[in-house]
Amino acid sequence: MKKKIILFLICMLLISFGLGVFTGYGKLIPDSVMNDFGLKQPKIHQNSYMNLENYPLIPIHVNNSEDISKLRSDLIHYIWKEQSFENLKSLTKIEENIIDTNYNDLENLKQIDKFLISMDFDVNSISYLFLPQNSNNELILYHQGHGGDFYNGKNTIEYFLKNGYSVLAFSMPLLGMNNQPIVDTEFGKIKLVSHDYFPFIESQNFSPLKFYFEPLSTSLNYIENNFNFTNFYMIGISGGGWTTTVYSAIDERISKSFSIAGSIPLSLRINTNDLGDYEQTLPDFYKIANYLDLYILASFGDDRKHIQIFNKNDPCCFSGDLRGIFDNDIQVTLQELGMGHYEIFIDETHFEHKISEYSLKIIQNEIKDT
Repeated sequence: MKKKIILFLICMLLISFGLGVFTGYGKLIPDSVMNDFGLKQPKIHQNSYMNLENYPLIPIHVNNSEDISKLRSDLIHYIWKEQSFENLKSLTKIEENIIDTNYNDLENLKQIDKFLISMDFDVNSISYLFLPQNSNNELILYHQGHGGDFYNGKNTIEYFLKNGYSVLAFSMPLLGMNNQPIVDTEFGKIKLVSHDYFPFIESQNFSPLKFYFEPLSTSLNYIENNFNFTNFYMIGISGGGWTTTVYSAIDERISKSFSIAGSIPLSLRINTNDLGDYEQTLPDFYKIANYLDLYILASFGDDRKHIQIFNKNDPCCFSGDLRGIFDNDIQVTLQELGMGHYEIFIDETHFEHKISEYSLKIIQNEIKDT
């Protein structure tokens, strides 16, 4: 009898360990196996937004095109203070046709150009411009999230490259190939190893938010003067999805933008996983334009569209189904403004924090409609 009890306990420990391994990698054990042992599926972090019966209305500060212009101007001023982002020329170095063996196997790749942008406090940005052999003369800006280097988005880069798009790929500040300089502050020397350190260098005359958007503006300014692309699109995952939303809100050159698992309104962040980093919760910035305002600004314009894609079973953040919560308000506002489109898609095809094949096809179809 004792042997049976010990054997049973050992089996239960092995099953528990197995569940931990499987769920740790964002995978589920088949229901049939779970049922055989009389166990329930492990819980996936998923928001139940539709249970918010008394969801508080978020004020939208956009009633006309003049409001759009003012909000956009105020956001740009907050980020760059007195400087106009259209005139940014901090691009310091371009290396054409570099060799990076990480990308030797990309289909339809003609060459890679490396952009190095140096900014305040010696913070830099390194991005790659992937140029296709057979080009459709359109450019996609791809922005990686907090996961690290844009190499993590290689599948996305390859998907669009082989379809003829040029792709300019970025990592978030301090991540990937970007540096982490040591800076002088009133608190002493600090190494910028995380976005959470940015408040230590923030002042009335300087916003660290420029580190997120100046590489984009500077690069586009250069590209406009040296290439003849017919359209600019932008795609981002996670923190890169947030960057995509905000940058598309302030730069009308982005005609269609796609944020995957990038952000939700602050009042909907009912789980700690959804709170976000420094840049997602900066009070003074969102007093100018809240998330609904930003979604409208990113959508507004002639033949402009902003799309949010959420992974329903995302183990990281912004999971669940948000359709019907706030998107109708945005669409009504855009209809009243007379131009611009906004839409939410829910990806139920996987259990990961990523841009899936399903999402790539959505993006490709939306771009083709241009």
